[in-house]
Order: sequence, then structure tokens, then C-alpha cells
Amino acid sequence: MATRNSKSNLSIRFHFCSGLSFKMAEKQSFSSKIYVIASWCFAACGGLMFGYDIGISGGVTSMDDFLEKFFPRIYRRKLVAKEDNYCKYDDQFLQLFTSSLYLAALFASFGAGKACTILGRRLTIRIASLLFIIAAVISGTSPKLGILILGRILFGIGVGFGNESVPLFLSEVAPARYRGGVNILFQLLVTVGILIANIINYFTSKMHPHGWRISLGLAGAPALILFIGSFIIVETPTSLIEREREADGRKALQKIRGVSDVEEEFQQIKEACEAAKQIKHPYKELMKTSSIPMVLISIIIQIFQQFTGINAVMFYAPILFQTVGFKNDASLLSSVITGLINVISTTVSVVLVDKVGRRKLLLQACVQMFISMVVVGVILILYLKPTGSLNKGLAMGVVVFVCLFVMSFAWSWGPMGWLIPSEIFPVETRTAGFALAVSTNMLFTFVIAQGFLSMLCLMKAYSFIFFAGWILVMGLFTMFFIPETKGVPIDAMMERVWKKHIVWSKFMPKDAVKNGVVA
Repeated sequence: MATRNSKSNLSIRFHFCSGLSFKMAEKQSFSSKIYVIASWCFAACGGLMFGYDIGISGGVTSMDDFLEKFFPRIYRRKLVAKEDNYCKYDDQFLQLFTSSLYLAALFASFGAGKACTILGRRLTIRIASLLFIIAAVISGTSPKLGILILGRILFGIGVGFGNESVPLFLSEVAPARYRGGVNILFQLLVTVGILIANIINYFTSKMHPHGWRISLGLAGAPALILFIGSFIIVETPTSLIEREREADGRKALQKIRGVSDVEEEFQQIKEACEAAKQIKHPYKELMKTSSIPMVLISIIIQIFQQFTGINAVMFYAPILFQTVGFKNDASLLSSVITGLINVISTTVSVVLVDKVGRRKLLLQACVQMFISMVVVGVILILYLKPTGSLNKGLAMGVVVFVCLFVMSFAWSWGPMGWLIPSEIFPVETRTAGFALAVSTNMLFTFVIAQGFLSMLCLMKAYSFIFFAGWILVMGLFTMFFIPETKGVPIDAMMERVWKKHIVWSKFMPKDAVKNGVVA
């Protein structure tokens, strides 16, 4: 993702500083621990906002009242008994309702970095929450399609600002030893948001004719929590120091560490930020031969994450379950079940990621996801005709295997897709590389959201075989090209991972590391 130098320098300074070992945290008082944990929870509501929007979209687009008002052609199709099961929801504007958010988020991320640099993390978080609240009001009261799409675009801008500033904040206030867990905490709150959205959709679907308005309007609730929290949390010491507010930075560091003697850490942060300022063009560093392995893995892992088919399933789960024969209420309830499994399985990842490692979770999930997608595809190919529906037993089978698919994704490719790119780059290209990964993810999320229903109409049940094929490729790529990073300090990746990998070591010159900088 091409950004301005201010954003690049901001991000590099953040990662340089956050790579420190926080010795002072060992003396942290109980009250300061409570404050820091509360800060994590408030900030992580950015994930709750994002997750709620992912979950709410599919449920709303399956509600008859919503379709009748904004997409009457699809509503009429849905009522025709002989209409093709796979094509009755195929509409570019319906898909644009879901996908426009991610396109807006992609472009908003360019300005979000500069906002973090000039305004700080806390104020950028506040702006993100305000944008989300405004978008919720517009969406919930929208009289016509154009205004509805405008609301989605504002949601997207809020997501762009939130996804840039919230992870930055969380990592900068977290001691180094907790950074991995805090990273997955954000993903966990995304899954909780999806679950809450599914539950709300289940109840609002019965509230005719304005249930969909309640679903969309309630997107402002997690944003309101985040907005209030933005007045409670302190600005990060790194942000204050890099904006030359050293006295405020020292006070913030004392507050989040719970001790008055923070001189050693304060000087470390100050020196690290000064050193990081010397890096003017981190994106040029990504073009060096020694950066190829990290760049390829970060981009490809984001593409793979989307081509598992997970967002197709999560966006359109209610529509998918209606397609195989569930009524509207039952399809929404099935989505609640998949959302609950998503939350529980992401919690499993928090526990296992630093015990069994990244590769084992990815490889195990590839097997489980491949089997699940193939089984769902075969059932639909053999038994779901263009008209009619599956019998109850087969329909339940589809739900079970969709749940198994979601389960395995949630403890593997979901959190690992964000964790691995954030830890494999050397300091001077870490955030430039991670920004590239984020933009790739948003781009392909947009592609899947905009194209899945059309693909379902064109390829029918073979859509699931298509995703299964990608999962097979993912497994092979993981086996041969993704190294294990469990237990490896971030700044030791070059020596302990890349130089020793059977494939990627060929890209590493003997003098790859000089004073911690890639040659």
C-alpha cells in the first residue's frame, strides 16, 4: 500500500519503539494493571465495531422488509417458487451494500496514518468512533438506496481509521511479553461483534417492517463505547514522545506502568524513536532481495485468508442457509450458532498459538477446512437443485460442516493472517510491510464481498469446490514456505528464521544483518 512518508515514518517508529523489552512492567502496581487492561478493552471495541458490521450485513440482506424497500427485484425473485436457488440473490447493488465498506476502508487507511501522526492515536480512535456513530444514524434512517450506500461508505472510513489506530494503541500500551495475546484480543472482539450482530438480527427479523433499521442503527452502540473510552484512555507514550511532547510522554508512561521511576524505559523509547526517524523511505527497503520472502508471505497469506471463503460464509450465512432450505428465522439462528463457534474457537487460538505454534494450527485447519468445503459442495451438487430445497437432514449436515469450517478458520487463518505479517519483518520495514498486508486484505475482502453472490449464481455449488481448491494450495504453501515463528524474538527473525529456511535462505545475503538493519 503506497502511503505518504509521514505515515511510513509513524509506523516504523511505532514498531521500533514497541519492540522494546519493558523491564519496568515487572514492578507494575495492581491499579495500573487494571487501568491498562481496561484501556485494552475500551480500545478493542474497535474490533467489536468491525465485527458487528461484518455480522449485521448478511442478516439484514436476508430480511424481506429490507429487500422489499431497497431491492424489490430480488424480493420478487425470492417469492417465486421456481426461481433458481443459486441466483435469486444475485444483484450487484446488493453486493455493493456489503462490499462498499471495504473499498472505503482501503482508501481511508491512507489518511488514517497521517491522522495518527498529527493528532495521535487516541484522537484518531475518537474520530473513528464518531464516523461509525454518524454512519449508524444515516443507515438506520435511510429513505433510499443512495443514502444507504453513503452510510456504508462512512462505516468503511470509520473502519479504516479504527483498524489503523486501535492496533497501534493496543501494542504501544502493552508490555512486549503480552503483545501477541493483545493482537489476538482485537480479533477476538471482532468475532464477538459478529456473534452479537447475529443475535440482534435473529430478533429484529421479527420486528416488521423496521427491524432492519434497528440492526443497522445499533452499530452505533460499540462505537459509542469506544467514543466514551477515548476520553478515559491515555495517549500512548510513544505517540507523545514522537510528537515532541516529552513531559506528557513521561507522565503517560508512569501511568500505564504504575511506577514513578520510568527513566530507563523513557530513554529507550526516546532513543529508539530518534533512530527510527532516520528511516525515510521504508517502502524502498521492501524492494530489496532480502525483503522478498516477507513481502510474498504477507501478501499471499492475506489473499489466502480471503480465498478460504470465510467472508463469503460470514457475510452471507443467512442467505446461504436460506438457499439450502431454512426459513428466515432458522437461517438467522444458524448464523448465531456459527458466530458462537467463531468466538470460542478464536479463544482457543489465544491459548494455543504460543504453545503449538503457527504452522501446526495453519496446517491442521487446512485439512479441516478442505474436508468441510468439499462435503458442503458435494451435498449441494448432488441434492440441491435449482428449485426446491434440501431435506432437513442434509440441510443440518450443511450447517454442521459450515460450523466445522468456521471453527478451524477461527483458530488459524483468522488470527494468524494478522499475527504473522506483523512479526516477520525487520524493524525498518515492519509497518511498511504490514501496511501492504492490510491493504491486500481489504482489497480481496472487497472482491469476495462484491463477487460471491454472482459466483454462486454462475458456479452454483461448485463455488465451494473452488474454495476447497484454494485451501489445498494454502496447505501446500504453508508446508513448504511459511516458517515457524513461535518463541522467536521479533528482532531475531533474520538470524533464527530466514537465514535457516531451506527456501528463503537463498534470498538472504551473508551480511543480511548489520546492527539490526537489513543490508
